[in-house]
Amino acid sequence: MSTLSSVNKKTLFDTAVEAARLGGAILRDNFGKRKDITYKGRIDPVTNVDLASEKAVVDCIRRSFPGHDIITEETNASLSGSSFRWIIDPLDGTVNYAHDYPVAAISIGLEVDGCMEIGIVYNPMHEEFFRAVRGEGAFMNDTRIHVSSVDSLVRSLLATGFPYDIKDNPRNNLAHFNHMAVTAQAIRRDGSAALNLCYTAMGRFDGYWELTIAPWDIAAGLLIVTESGGKVTDLRGNPLSVMDRQIIASNGLIHDEIIRELQSVG
Repeated sequence: MSTLSSVNKKTLFDTAVEAARLGGAILRDNFGKRKDITYKGRIDPVTNVDLASEKAVVDCIRRSFPGHDIITEETNASLSGSSFRWIIDPLDGTVNYAHDYPVAAISIGLEVDGCMEIGIVYNPMHEEFFRAVRGEGAFMNDTRIHVSSVDSLVRSLLATGFPYDIKDNPRNNLAHFNHMAVTAQAIRRDGSAALNLCYTAMGRFDGYWELTIAPWDIAAGLLIVTESGGKVTDLRGNPLSVMDRQIIASNGLIHDEIIRELQSVG
């Protein structure tokens, strides 16, 4: 009997949804209000809302599954070696949120025995609730979503992001951005990796890449992309682990072109 089949998958999914709704209510209720902001780096902020959302999400999961491992962006992980590992970003897009720009989301992924099984990404400011369970497709709210059918890079709308240490990191994505800006139809940079992946899954974007990324940024979104018919790899086209620090996601049709063009930059 597999680890997952020994636990009610519906209970796991319902808990993920409840946790996302609880955290999302905190994001929505505090949007547009004054935030207490501190910094983990030169330009890497954390707000009181990040912390409140994280507590609500983690407490919800702990109530139902006290023995599961949990990794979050804002708190050091305490791992016991459980087969169940929740990977959480309580507020992806903190810079946006701190400036009252409503492109931000909660991301909750559940990995079981090293395989991502459940993904939830929720932007409560726009009421966009993305969800996927492995083998069951991907949805936004009640509508099943699919990747786009664009089959050439020159006609593709892409998304990307830059690391918080952009001023110091030589691999800051600027050269790659410049190259892709004159190769693709257009590029958007809106500051939320989780939503970039979901928008690729639903065909708003045709592809997305980043050179420096964290597991909580992509855990839920990579399952949502694959369940919508898309493809997710590292920058060389190899299968992606959630712990990898780089990512390409696409509709699959332009994936090889993206890899080739990014590798041409170095």
